[in-house]
Amino acid sequence: MKIGIYGYGNLGRGVECAIRQNADATLVGIFTRRPPKSVKTLTGAPVYAAESVLDFKDEIDVLIICGGSATDLPVMTPALAEHFHVIDSFDTHANIPAHFEKVNAAAEKTGHLAMISAGWDPGMFSLNRLYASAILVDGKDYTFWGRGVSQGHSDAIRRISGVKDARQYTVPIDEALDAVRAGAMPELTAREKHLRECYVVAQDGADKARIEKEIKEMPNYFADYDTTVTFITAEEMQEKHSDLPHGGFVIRTGKTGLNKEHTHTIEYSLKLDSNPEFTSCVLVACARAINRMANRGATGCKTVFDIAPADLSPLSAEELRSHML
Repeated sequence: MKIGIYGYGNLGRGVECAIRQNADATLVGIFTRRPPKSVKTLTGAPVYAAESVLDFKDEIDVLIICGGSATDLPVMTPALAEHFHVIDSFDTHANIPAHFEKVNAAAEKTGHLAMISAGWDPGMFSLNRLYASAILVDGKDYTFWGRGVSQGHSDAIRRISGVKDARQYTVPIDEALDAVRAGAMPELTAREKHLRECYVVAQDGADKARIEKEIKEMPNYFADYDTTVTFITAEEMQEKHSDLPHGGFVIRTGKTGLNKEHTHTIEYSLKLDSNPEFTSCVLVACARAINRMANRGATGCKTVFDIAPADLSPLSAEELRSHML
């Protein structure tokens, strides 16, 4: 499959590396809003101006869109879905239904196939929530993220006027996690499950009080959580916060038996050295599935719930039955 990368930040670089690990994938090129000559790629891949992407419609099987969920993907994905089979990692959970409708309309209009919200959450965690709830129908779902850097939340902070750089760490609250694992099935609010730690480099002369207020009151990101904002220097950011680890847990506790006498716990966990590199690997696997589905005539917008597991794998159906079933 011939892949294009639209956007070249941490995620775009991760996709570039992931493509090299998949023998059935080749990289056509990287499309950037920056001056192409100013971009140095990790693998020597060709770089083109973002506005030239339509010149490559016949050369790209799947275009992986590597933008931010706050402002990039709501515009980019529907626009590009009219011309390419596309995939994105849109991760603002509350806005997924609206994003899906826009992308679906754009893709259906021209007979293209799109996939949104591919990654580990939404994505792999979403699948595990579905599987666990389908099996333990009498139970409760719990998702804990971190401790790790949220790319989407960090990007949302960087979009605030006066912010030069930012990292946001999502931190599970241990007492809540312990209660869930013990089978107590507690009712937990968002604020009771996680803390949010923000480290911000402000531009010279910026109003730090205003920046902190905007962060803590941002809907869908910080308003529902206890949030701390710490202003640091660019040097401290580079020294202490340059890595992008993440991870988390999906847990479902449920009851079975005539009198619900037995308790079961399903737990799926991830521990990631690099959030963008892992997300990139998910995107490339999903691009394989989208390419296969498009070749079978599928159109419109899909999510991980619509992807057959076999379509994600480079192995044949026979190999999967022999080695993984």
